Amino acid sequence: MRKFWLIVVLFKSSPIWAGIPATPVMTLYQFNGAVEIPYYDVETFSQVGASSPAGTLTQGTSVIPCLVIRDGQPLMDTGGTPYVGFQVVVDSRTATRSATETFKRVLGQRKTMRLTNHHCDGNVKHVIDVRKLYVLEKAPFFDPPIAGGAKNATLPTQGEPDRIVRAFHASPYCESANGRLLGRRAALESAWQRFAQDNSNRWSIRALEQARHLDYTMRTAIFEGHLDRGCNAYGGCERNIIALSIRNRAREGCSRSQGCNGEGDFRGVSSKVSHYNIWDEYLTQVSGLTSCFLRDELSGARSPNAEYFGKLRGIYEQNLGDVQRILFGDDQDLSEIFPNVSMTDLKSLKHYYHAPAMGKCFPTDDRVIYVSGAVARKGNDFALIANTRIRVDERMGDGYHFREFVLEQNEDRDEVEIVNSFPGFLVDSRKVDFKATSRCAPYGIPPGCGVQEVGRYRTTPSWLNAGKPLELTCRIKDRGASCQGSGSLKTVRVGGVCDTQMRPVAGVK
Repeated sequence: MRKFWLIVVLFKSSPIWAGIPATPVMTLYQFNGAVEIPYYDVETFSQVGASSPAGTLTQGTSVIPCLVIRDGQPLMDTGGTPYVGFQVVVDSRTATRSATETFKRVLGQRKTMRLTNHHCDGNVKHVIDVRKLYVLEKAPFFDPPIAGGAKNATLPTQGEPDRIVRAFHASPYCESANGRLLGRRAALESAWQRFAQDNSNRWSIRALEQARHLDYTMRTAIFEGHLDRGCNAYGGCERNIIALSIRNRAREGCSRSQGCNGEGDFRGVSSKVSHYNIWDEYLTQVSGLTSCFLRDELSGARSPNAEYFGKLRGIYEQNLGDVQRILFGDDQDLSEIFPNVSMTDLKSLKHYYHAPAMGKCFPTDDRVIYVSGAVARKGNDFALIANTRIRVDERMGDGYHFREFVLEQNEDRDEVEIVNSFPGFLVDSRKVDFKATSRCAPYGIPPGCGVQEVGRYRTTPSWLNAGKPLELTCRIKDRGASCQGSGSLKTVRVGGVCDTQMRPVAGVK
């Protein structure tokens, strides 16, 4: 009999009233949405609702939210969604390198703070739709400034495109792409254009274009993959598969809907936000995706971020040779990198499913719900419940008792604590929906895979069963998660119907 296991559940409750958790630092984030998000004047909203914006904040701005109380009630729309007051922590329009430490400091302070309620003080003048806010704990990311002037990388290179990519990373053009938080995708594109124009006498137009395509593809493969795998063989194979998906979208039926503006447009395909979501406006602000990670001094002994940049550099060098062959080589190259798979299947692989990163679902507990934004009440005290999961308990009047459903995602399973952080508070019943999640499967894999213990459930996309799952074999040098040492060649398999980490799919239309 198959054994199912999902969560370790712990119950925490203190008999001594110590207040409720303070509202967390929350960030404005709408995937691939408009950069500017409106906010409203408190008094105007209380009279006519969200009809006339008083101004805008930009994606990636972090705030501390609070509940504006009028006539004994929090400001909400007619459906019970709170429009919250806010104090700006980091304004993504104007943020500089100091914003990183500011964000981390305030994030830590809010985690330990306890309050009686989440009411705003009388100085708050504006409110914003709480559904635009998310608890995202990654701090703004900036490259350190160039130390001692621009220098080319000193390590041996792997061909002319690689030499050009390294020269770009070491240049002021690359550094300028990360000088501010907003518009980094466009800034990187502009930096490459200016670099190419100013170096047209040094390298050919074809070589510069190849280098730019290589740079974008490598950035996408690195950050679409699992960074924690570092330079182990599975991670290296995973990145080769991502590069293959980019190659096929640009060479096997170029489509503008997939970012391809002409055959071989690997740059356009790899940075299409709707297909490779790492290029989203907010996500580029908190990762090294657009950084100059190949700069020598960033991974040097004196760099405070040497381990991180050293890993990125190691990953780049591990996959560089294969990726150049995948993009610029022929069918023989593909057959050698991915042996024993038909060329038809290889060239029709444009999709892959990363189960751990997909939507979380909990079919073993039908009382667990996600709350985008709601108000909980205890007498005259109100609390904001937003962008979180709760475990709903018994109903009382127009509300429900509830507990926090705190999720920790580990390598092979989800672990949960059910915590009574809001004793006596009732969450607004209008925001309680017990609708079951569709397409929810153990590990995101189909039945029949022989799973003995279920450590997590994941939602599956509608296209997943529309193609042919492939198991691909790679022979690649394994340097471990830290990317240290010379490593040794290993053979690894990625994909197939029952792979719980990554499932490449061929033939999806």
